[in-house]
Amino acid sequence: MKLEWLFLTIAPCDAAEPWQLGFQDAATPMMQGIIDLHHDTFFFLILIFVFVSRILVRALWHFHYKKNPIPQRIVHGTTIEILRTIFPSIIPMFIAIPSFALLYSMDEVVVDPAITIKAIGHQWYRTYEYSDYNSSDEQSLTFDSYTIPEDDLELGQSRLLEVDNRVVVPAKTHIRIIVTPADVPHSWAVPSLGVKCDAVPGRLNQISISVQREGVYYGQCSEICGTNHAFTPIVVEAVPTKDYGSRVFNQFH
Repeated sequence: MKLEWLFLTIAPCDAAEPWQLGFQDAATPMMQGIIDLHHDTFFFLILIFVFVSRILVRALWHFHYKKNPIPQRIVHGTTIEILRTIFPSIIPMFIAIPSFALLYSMDEVVVDPAITIKAIGHQWYRTYEYSDYNSSDEQSLTFDSYTIPEDDLELGQSRLLEVDNRVVVPAKTHIRIIVTPADVPHSWAVPSLGVKCDAVPGRLNQISISVQREGVYYGQCSEICGTNHAFTPIVVEAVPTKDYGSRVFNQFH
């Protein structure tokens, strides 16, 4: 029982959980940067909340009509006006610098990725194309990924999150994902990887990821694409580099 509790405590959170309030565990430097920025921003929010609350409570306490029936009339306060102008200007600067750094790093495209995968959104499934590999007929390796119906789920599989064919990628490798739809707008989003890329008809959008640990990561379509919008999950499985070739071979045979 103790070992089971320990496993549940240290196991990474790579899928949505009931009543979840926090982030899923980061699996890429991009997601780790998002979490760090959130924590840093929340620190300043707490400071501002405590400071404003203290001023409000102090004003209500000391300037209550019973304690101060004849209020003092203050027209100008040069010192307080200077402070209330300078400090609110400094705080956004501390937030903006790491925010812009993270924003530009998320838009950075890897010039020479090791693997390129094309994710094509359909109503209501996805097609994945491994552009770097060719089958026997000289065509790119392609497969469809459908949601596993609830009646076909095995023990331990998540409802509305599991698919019949996962996207297999090697860990600690630069990967380029090209996202596009075949019909209506879709979105390719995996929270643990820190990516959300809209699929716009007639356009090719690309994102770069580098998964830092092995595991299975779940995502969903984040753009309303029709009646079965909730039934188009995304599952990315990161495997060791030495096992990647055999896993891809088994995926198509």
